[in-house]
Amino acid sequence: MTARKSGSRLEIEIERCRSEAQWDKIPELVRQLSAKLISNDDLGELLLGECKLQMYLKENPIKQGTSPRVQRPKLLEVRKHLTAALDRGNLKPDYIQEASLLMAKLCYVEGEYKDALGHYSKVNLDDMQLAGAPVYRLSMIAESYATKGLCLEKVPAASPSLSNKNAGSPASNRSMTEREQEIITCYEKSGDIALLYLQEAEKALSAGIQNRSPKPGPTAQDQELGYFLETGLQRAHVIHFKNGNLTQGVGRFREILRAIETRTTQNLRMTIARQLAEILLRGMCEQSYWSPLEDPPVVSPLDDPTRQGHTHSKSYSLSRRPRVYSGENLFCPQENTEEALLLLLISESMANRDAVLSRIPEHNNDRIISLQSASVVYDLLTIALGRRGQYEMLSECLERAMKFAFEEFHLWYQLALSLMAAGKSARAVKVLKECIRLKPDDPTIPLLAVKLCIGPLHWLDEGECFAKMVIDMGEKAAEFRAKGYLAIGLVYSLKATDASLRSTQEEYQRKALGAFQRAQSLSPTDHLAAFYLALQLAVSRQIPEALGYVRQALQLQGDDVHSLHLLALLLSAQKHYHDALNIIEMALSEYPENFNLLYTKVKLEAMCRGPEEALLTCKHMLQIWKSFYNLTNPSDSGRGSSLLDRAIADRRQLNAMTLPDFSDPETGSVHATSIAASRVEQALSEVASSLQSSAPKHGPLHPWMTLAQIWLHAAEVYIGMSKPAEATACTQEAANLFPTSHNVLYMRGQIAELRGNMDEAKRWYEEALSINPTHVKTMQRLGLILHQLQRYSLSEKVLRDAVQVNSTAHDVWNSLGEVLQAQGNTAAATECFLTALELEASSPILPFTIIPRAL
Repeated sequence: MTARKSGSRLEIEIERCRSEAQWDKIPELVRQLSAKLISNDDLGELLLGECKLQMYLKENPIKQGTSPRVQRPKLLEVRKHLTAALDRGNLKPDYIQEASLLMAKLCYVEGEYKDALGHYSKVNLDDMQLAGAPVYRLSMIAESYATKGLCLEKVPAASPSLSNKNAGSPASNRSMTEREQEIITCYEKSGDIALLYLQEAEKALSAGIQNRSPKPGPTAQDQELGYFLETGLQRAHVIHFKNGNLTQGVGRFREILRAIETRTTQNLRMTIARQLAEILLRGMCEQSYWSPLEDPPVVSPLDDPTRQGHTHSKSYSLSRRPRVYSGENLFCPQENTEEALLLLLISESMANRDAVLSRIPEHNNDRIISLQSASVVYDLLTIALGRRGQYEMLSECLERAMKFAFEEFHLWYQLALSLMAAGKSARAVKVLKECIRLKPDDPTIPLLAVKLCIGPLHWLDEGECFAKMVIDMGEKAAEFRAKGYLAIGLVYSLKATDASLRSTQEEYQRKALGAFQRAQSLSPTDHLAAFYLALQLAVSRQIPEALGYVRQALQLQGDDVHSLHLLALLLSAQKHYHDALNIIEMALSEYPENFNLLYTKVKLEAMCRGPEEALLTCKHMLQIWKSFYNLTNPSDSGRGSSLLDRAIADRRQLNAMTLPDFSDPETGSVHATSIAASRVEQALSEVASSLQSSAPKHGPLHPWMTLAQIWLHAAEVYIGMSKPAEATACTQEAANLFPTSHNVLYMRGQIAELRGNMDEAKRWYEEALSINPTHVKTMQRLGLILHQLQRYSLSEKVLRDAVQVNSTAHDVWNSLGEVLQAQGNTAAATECFLTALELEASSPILPFTIIPRAL
């Protein structure tokens, strides 16, 4: 009785060691087992054979994609043990099956594939019970199915002579298809049982650690899949994809991923999740997608049409299957990008968790593999999120990748681009500085930084430094050297606009012209160099020269919208208003939704065809705005003008789109002070709106700013028609959007002037200047009112400040002359009048600076 109990304990210990792959302990346990009962010798032979085979495979692992052809002497002892166990016939039936499976595995390792298949035919794997089977036997069955599949792939279906004779016949094709199905079924069964084995092994190991005192031995992390289990888990979907059967391949991926995770399968799951995400992104459209909880379609456009009717269908069932995640509140993706994104976020989480960050030489290879794995995931995330325009989320994901990014240019550059796309320009510039450090000879990186500095950030000093980096590269910059001069020219041009002293303005304008001329000489076929040279000449009021260069730009790029716009403004500066209007209409035929062109058209139509035509264009702009944006106007109070009632009667939802930056509808100014003012008035408007209404402005601000501009242009047309009531209605619509905008306050001042209420007008103008102290139009109107109120000194100061801000504003010079004349300063007044006349002769219908200056 005592011996039996001792034997039972010994057998349990042997079973545990086999389940946990502790092969080094087996020989000692076999010695103890043989000492108990002589009849245990056959079981001992089986265990020793298994132990030596597994130890050999651990020391000499089979690599994926290679065919094992081992010299027999190395495995003679294994064969001797297994043959002895089988020949004596004293083993229990279960152990005989195990010995046969091990012999078949040995034959495969030795390259005897037909012999291996012979052993499998004797055992009949399908009859082996999974229910109640020990953990180690689940592993053995899973490995056997995988090995059988490998052998079937190695052994031809028929002899070569028969294959040649019957090649292409229906019977031959059917035989090949059946064989393929058998191979795939072997691998799928192997994968399913392998997942079950790993789940049971982890559960048994956890229970064992809890039930006994800790002993030195392998932990769960030390478990390895091994060649055969890994083949079983990965080979089936490879064959599906190789045969053009994407539907079944995707289905197999999903089955593996739905199984409850174990520590051993974590790396495999990350690989499969990444591969499935790549297939969903590259090979599957929304129409061919099906839910993971649904059965795959019988006929799918994903599959190879030449193999229709030959696809594999799962025709087996197992008595035990791996446990899968289930429950009522599980998330299930509804379309391909959603599923791909879910898979990639899971992969990213695993990659971050398992990151190897140590820089010591021993961990170098592991760190490189960890980095490569993470980089692939982040590249796929870039594709998935970029398609949806989710740059904010992408930048957050790439920020988490920074733990890998030490001295890794690719990840830094991806982060910089995502921050740019997400509108986080200031942070993008900081990241681009690191990219420049990592790749100092790449001229495109500082050019991207310049683009941000002269665009949304208006960091002109930093932009100048980045542009000089490109120029200083010299010949290394190659074709980008001209872009460097173009960039620094734009910086100088914007600095000239910002400068408050006229001497500083002229100095920067001279530098800008020199840089644009150098850019054009380096790249005579670049239309942008000719265009910006023409624009700078126009801003400097060298109209004939500007016309020459803008025509040159149009010869190089005939449909460039900014060149056409500049040509129209130059013609308007020469007072050829009808020709300018023709150019604008021609440009609008190519770019019908360009609001800058439409603003210019309103001004020209009011001049050439009368205000009624201009109002029709304003109505058309409102219709375009409505067709562009998926936004509901929070200002719609039902009190709008008839123009509003006619143009925006339908408040249906529309698709959101982005638009160029908001610029001053009067001056087109992009002063640093204007940018600061726009931020102040945005904050004040949001506060005012929250006090007035519970309906906030949804989405980006650009659409609402554009709508406000349209209403202000309509109001200006009504003021020109001396219709204060209609002008007030249009201004109120803009005020409902931005209550404290200096443009709105300025327009209210003009309406008050039209009604003859000078005190009210003065109050509105002073409020506008409190928001934007450099708004030239407001300064000019306030100066005139102060002149009418006979406050000459204050009027003169306001107008002189306006001239400092914009020395080309002819109406300001004229008003200053009137004030000086009223004060009796005739000589200075005459000089002002002459300057006004000279500037008016070259003054466009809208300022040249309404055209955006960006790289």
